[in-house]
Parts: sequence; C-alpha cells; structure tokens
Amino acid sequence: MTPKATPSKSIFLGLVLSIILTGNLLAQENETSASSEKKWSFLVEPYILFPNMKGDVGVRNLPNATIDASTNDIFGKLKMGFMINLEASNGTWAVGSDVLYMKLGTQKVRSRELINGSVVSASGELAAKQTGWELMGLRRVTPWLEVGLGGLINSISSDLELTLPTVGGGTTTASASKTKTWFDPMIIARIKSNNVKKFNYQFRGEIGGFGIGSDLAWQIQAYAGYRFSKLFEVTGGYRIISLDYESGSGQDRFLYDVDTSGPVIRLGFNF
Repeated sequence: MTPKATPSKSIFLGLVLSIILTGNLLAQENETSASSEKKWSFLVEPYILFPNMKGDVGVRNLPNATIDASTNDIFGKLKMGFMINLEASNGTWAVGSDVLYMKLGTQKVRSRELINGSVVSASGELAAKQTGWELMGLRRVTPWLEVGLGGLINSISSDLELTLPTVGGGTTTASASKTKTWFDPMIIARIKSNNVKKFNYQFRGEIGGFGIGSDLAWQIQAYAGYRFSKLFEVTGGYRIISLDYESGSGQDRFLYDVDTSGPVIRLGFNF
C-alpha cells in the first residue's frame, strides 16, 4: 500500500496545538463566574452529510483495496443513514454528543500490490457499515474560542470481495469480512459566534488517536447559518473525517485508512 501524504496532517496538528496553547494563555485574562448561575440551553441538530470516501481498506489476508467513491456513488447504493448532533451549553461549558451511522451498499474498489516481486492488480467490491459516536466537553476561554477533550468510538464493518489473477492467466474470487471497534481520544478546539445572533458561524478542529486507537484521527468542520427564530436555525458547511487505523495480522488483520468528506446541511432546534 502506498502511504498517504502527511504534510497536511502535520500542518493541521500544528494549527490545533497553537490554538489550544493560545487559548490557555488568554484564559488567564478572563473573568471567572460560577456555571451554576448561568442558564443552560440545548441544541438538537439532525443533519445530512453528502459523503465522498477515499482511502485504503484491508481485511484479513486479502490484498489492500483502494476506495474512491463520490457522493453519487454512495447515495446510489446507500441502504441506511442516521446523523444527529446534541449539545448543551451554559456560556462557559458545553457538552455534546454526535452520532453518525452509514450502511453502504457495494462500492467498486481496486487493488494493486507488490507480491513475490510482481505487481498484482485486482478489482472488486466493498460493502461497509460505519458508526461514529463522539462525546465531548468544551470550556470557553475567550469570547470566541472553546477548547476541550472528547472521545470517539468507531465501529467499522468491511465485507471485501476481490477478483484476483491466477498463475495460469485466469482469475479467482476471494472474499473476507471483519468488524472492528475502537476508541480514539480527541483534542478539540472550536471557534464560534455568539448564539444569540441571527447569523452564526463555527470552525471546529480535532486531532487524536495517538496510537491508542487510530494511529491518527482528525476532523475539520466549518459551518455558517441563520437563526430564523428562538427555536429554529439552519446551517451549512463542510466536514472532513480522517481515520488511519490498523491492527492484527493474518486472519485477524484489519485496515481502515479512509477520509470521508463532503458538504453538510444541519437543522437546529434550540430549547
């Protein structure tokens, strides 16, 4: 498998760490107040992600397969999807839960690996289920910056089938499936506008994994929207979820090194 380029990940890591360090310094200048004196507000936010998926998947002893699926490819064979974000905030503290579930029909994949000194090319199909559940806690350190920690539980099921060349010039079909669940600790920084304004925006960056779960996990989310009333708002933006996870060997091997990205539309209900 050809390693994915890492410069953008290094830049992102440096950016997030710089924001966090700056936020900690600025926090010393903020006036403190008891959170119990502030009223809590609640946000229920179902949303839809129009995903593109690109990366590598490996299951058991099969060669690694590369997926490069557009939104049309995925939606054309999407069997089920569910996405919702929940958040509670009192102006100083924010806690939240984000759930993303997608059950994908078969997507075309390709494989090209060096085996016994020869390049072996193959094609096939991948069916997958992806569940991500994140819990987070943030503290406001400036009027526009929040920093905190989170935990991301990933559960990925991959059902891979490849058509492989044989020594005699023919082909053979091989298949394997495996489900893996793991936990990624995350460091989070979020820049956002005041919730009482009609026009709102937020930028959120996360990085984690650190070998505890994924070798590297990171997310970027950027949104802008409009609050039509005290109850209802609509936001739109873009989200990137990157997971680089590998474990086991032989029949226990599992690889998921995939970036999922695309536009997002969110419907917010404030209480």
